[in-house]
Amino acid sequence: MNVLLVDDEPLELEQLEFLIKPEFPSWNLYKAMDSEEALTIQEKVKLDLAFLDIHLPGQSGLKLAEALRRHASDLAIIIVTAFQDFHYAKQSIRLGVMEYITKPVIESELMEVLTRYRKPAVHSRIIRDALHILREQFHEKINLADIAAQIHVNPSYLSRRFHEEVGLSFSEYLMKYRIERAKEMMMDHPDWNISQVAEQAGFNSLHYFSTIFRKLVGVTPKEFREKEK
Repeated sequence: MNVLLVDDEPLELEQLEFLIKPEFPSWNLYKAMDSEEALTIQEKVKLDLAFLDIHLPGQSGLKLAEALRRHASDLAIIIVTAFQDFHYAKQSIRLGVMEYITKPVIESELMEVLTRYRKPAVHSRIIRDALHILREQFHEKINLADIAAQIHVNPSYLSRRFHEEVGLSFSEYLMKYRIERAKEMMMDHPDWNISQVAEQAGFNSLHYFSTIFRKLVGVTPKEFREKEK
């Protein structure tokens, strides 16, 4: 699932990503701060869903919705805005935008909307067991072979089934899950230093944790914590 997030406020983009990723770790999120950047992304990626802020520099979010729909008529669009004006709601309806949510985004409302776009995930018993163990033991030194041994299957078979059903390799999913949990820890435990967070998230090396965090989140752990204060 390829999802486009468009807002000219970096913190708004980070908040959406922060809320979406833990619930939908296999979704690919693409961020843009204006219409031009959004349309450039659409040229390169087949998008399934787009979150658009109405108030964008240059071309408005509603104009962007029209442009995106010209290239992909089946693209699902969700308008996210601080405007409480029925005029915008009417325009959204005319454009075929079925969802219209206001800022500040409330997590429960966002999840209610997103569940309508969740592709049914009917995992096999093997993958359900593997995911359960991964989420329970993510802070420990675990790998695919360890989990395969615990559920009594061949590691190669588990690797193939995991990628087929989850949409990510085991190592990719584990790394993303650890980083999302690390972000939660930094929010929930402001007294923990970065080394403690890294250790509790399953990383033995602070340098490696910081490198992966920056790669997946776009900022260092320290920068993330400063922005979320």
